[in-house]
Amino acid sequence: MSKSIGIAAAGLAIAAAMLAGGYYAGRNSEAAAMAEPAGVKDRAAIETIVREYLVTNPDVIVEAQTALEEQQDARKREAAQEAIAMARDQIFDLASDGVVGNPTGDITLVEFYDYNCGYCKRAFPDVTALIADNPDLRIVLKEFPILGPDSQRAHQVSLAFQRLNPDRWMEFHDKLMGASGRASEQTAMALAVTLGGDEAALRKEMENPDIAAQVRVTYDLADRLNITGTPSFVIGDQVVFGAVGKDALQQKITETREQQSGS
Repeated sequence: MSKSIGIAAAGLAIAAAMLAGGYYAGRNSEAAAMAEPAGVKDRAAIETIVREYLVTNPDVIVEAQTALEEQQDARKREAAQEAIAMARDQIFDLASDGVVGNPTGDITLVEFYDYNCGYCKRAFPDVTALIADNPDLRIVLKEFPILGPDSQRAHQVSLAFQRLNPDRWMEFHDKLMGASGRASEQTAMALAVTLGGDEAALRKEMENPDIAAQVRVTYDLADRLNITGTPSFVIGDQVVFGAVGKDALQQKITETREQQSGS
């Protein structure tokens, strides 16, 4: 649907450009007169000519759509680069975020995730494989609960457990992300207790204003980076949207490593 809307918009843009630039002015005197419509009749005639041209030359619409998408992608990349430059410390080095892989690694991959995101669960083995294949890879995990109250409460348990039981949080994260079924406060708390957490202490820590503040920071960063879904990744000066697969992420890691080495 969005593709067809984009093509239609591109067609309208082409028509407008053709009219504004007097596209047909040089073809014949009748077309030249139509370049400056004086009324509804003239406008209808011009629209007919434009329509006939686009029907005869449909590749023009595809070319315009491609150019439009390239321009939009370029603007998104520029906006992301600017946002990353302005908030680098909060993105890559926020002390309250979970870190897996090599905590002192030279390459940092940031993941925005939700425990109830099916695509995050699909990407989980990819992230695990990247850690195994890249000893210099540091992964920052940003808790980004956007899939309803269950997600929000499950992430509160996670953040509380991370603060009180940091040595076992990675195990907690792996088990909850790899679990089937919907994550909730109940399932997250049961897992936390199984891993040695004290339920009363965890529930008290869940109400710590610092936890809510940390989630607000993540929401703000996501907004600035134009992240609206999970999983989303940040590496170097790029934002990668969606579960793109291990190979695509590995390519970004390799590119970042080469940039840092000056290649």
